[in-house]
Amino acid sequence: MREIGGGNQNYVYPDYRVLIIRLWILTQHKCLLSDEKIRSYNIVNYFYFEAGGTAGTFVDIALFPLDTLKTRLQSAQGFLKTGGFTGLYKGIGPVIVGSAPTAALFFLTYEEIKTILKPRISMDYYTPLHMGAAAISEIVACLLRVPVEVIKQRRQAQVHDKKSFDFKLLYRGYWSTVLRDMPFSIVQFPLWEYFKKSYSFYIEREIYPVESAICGAIAGGISAAVTTPLDVVKTRIMLSNRMLLSSELKILNILHGVYVKNGFHGLFAGFGPRVMWITLGGFIFFGVYEEAKVLTHIIFPMLK
Repeated sequence: MREIGGGNQNYVYPDYRVLIIRLWILTQHKCLLSDEKIRSYNIVNYFYFEAGGTAGTFVDIALFPLDTLKTRLQSAQGFLKTGGFTGLYKGIGPVIVGSAPTAALFFLTYEEIKTILKPRISMDYYTPLHMGAAAISEIVACLLRVPVEVIKQRRQAQVHDKKSFDFKLLYRGYWSTVLRDMPFSIVQFPLWEYFKKSYSFYIEREIYPVESAICGAIAGGISAAVTTPLDVVKTRIMLSNRMLLSSELKILNILHGVYVKNGFHGLFAGFGPRVMWITLGGFIFFGVYEEAKVLTHIIFPMLK
């Protein structure tokens, strides 16, 4: 058995798991271990990439029906006209293809920025570092996320316009997505890091992956709640008719239009499914990701 952690408790891994994963890496990814000097860098980044991608794909597929309900509640056409409770897996195809690289790209960027900058700054600046790393990572990840979101949401809301669909439409809503996801991550990731650090200090040991997952779920739920109006705007833009004037697709104009037509309640359309989806997703996502990181350092102790 392998153990990690401190204090009076240890987190235990059976040796066979470590052995199986180590053998798999050695046989399938020899290129990662070919040079002593670059070995640590390659392995760590590979696991960040694969852990983020695996976690993101699992969450997006498992909780896809909640995302569909949220999209239909936010649609200008209304919940029932866009499908109601039927066909909750419409649009799953693009998610299966695009979820892994999008999540992997985000976490690879996030961890790389932290790795480069943490040794160069004081611990007092770690929170701004986490916020900045999350913001930059969202801008990068949105290059892959937005086309997937556009196709997915138009299918979820049963918007059919194959004849008028073009490449430019794939990036409709890029900046509204960035505007939604940057505040989301700027809130979520520092909160996640803060909850982990505070809880670890309280219990006087390193936290386990499942505890990190709970921290991620709480941070995700809070972040989802406060950014729901921006998510409504993003959904309206992505589902809009391509013939609409650019002025009609401006973020402030959409917020004003939603408020005038549906009131304050309209700005938080899909609040329940969104918060539930991201809270559950945060638990799974951060749990899988932390588990992969722990296993990496057990399998390759030289990387600590």
